[in-house]
Amino acid sequence: YRVSLCARVAWRPASSASPAAATPASDHSEERLYEDHIRTNCFQKAILSAGSAVGALFEPRRDDLVAVLGETTGTPALRALRKRMAADPVGQRILAERPRVRGGSFDPVAFSSYPAGSFGAAYGKFMGSHGFHADERARVRFVDDEELAYIMQRYREIHDYTHVLLGVEPTVVGEIAVKWFELVQTGLPMCALSAIVGPARLPAPERDYLFRTLVPKAVASAKQSANLMCVFFEECFEEPIDKLRSDLGIHTLE
Repeated sequence: YRVSLCARVAWRPASSASPAAATPASDHSEERLYEDHIRTNCFQKAILSAGSAVGALFEPRRDDLVAVLGETTGTPALRALRKRMAADPVGQRILAERPRVRGGSFDPVAFSSYPAGSFGAAYGKFMGSHGFHADERARVRFVDDEELAYIMQRYREIHDYTHVLLGVEPTVVGEIAVKWFELVQTGLPMCALSAIVGPARLPAPERDYLFRTLVPKAVASAKQSANLMCVFFEECFEEPIDKLRSDLGIHTLE
């Protein structure tokens, strides 16, 4: 495998953070469970949830608001995902090894060397053509469980892999279709918000295409396919993408 081309940066709990990062910033910093953790109580989480939900309704493109909403409302769904991953051999490996999709994980030159028709080549083309970078995903801050925080981070970081497998461009319509797929697979409330509220501002023809064509396909594919949280994508780059889709039970949406 060309695993060296993929970021395998370890998830860092607070105890393994660098000395500079570990320097207490306040009297409560020693309570951090991982590098970027901000501990909040139930009342604070409720305020964050309400504020981010309202903000996301008016500004659905604000990824930072959607991220906060996901972290403050997603604990039950994350626990269910952890249970599913712990029951799956590959999911167990992911929880143990904590692969990351971050800085250094995308090198256009390196990915262009993958065989034509491979998952790695398709991912490289997707990232390069849209000018995307692996470091663009927000870091988890408000999940008060170190392992659940990693699961949330992993969910965010495989989002572009999901786009590639589903054959969906990162347009507004495409993003909403992917959110329907992710909603079925993860149960995260923030996916529901994006999937249900997001179409409101679409022109009628696009909204009609979304709900008549893309959403039914996304839901059906999500139900019948393997859970993507239990896929070690970093070891699949040389696989022919059509074979990988077949093995996972995924059908393209467009």
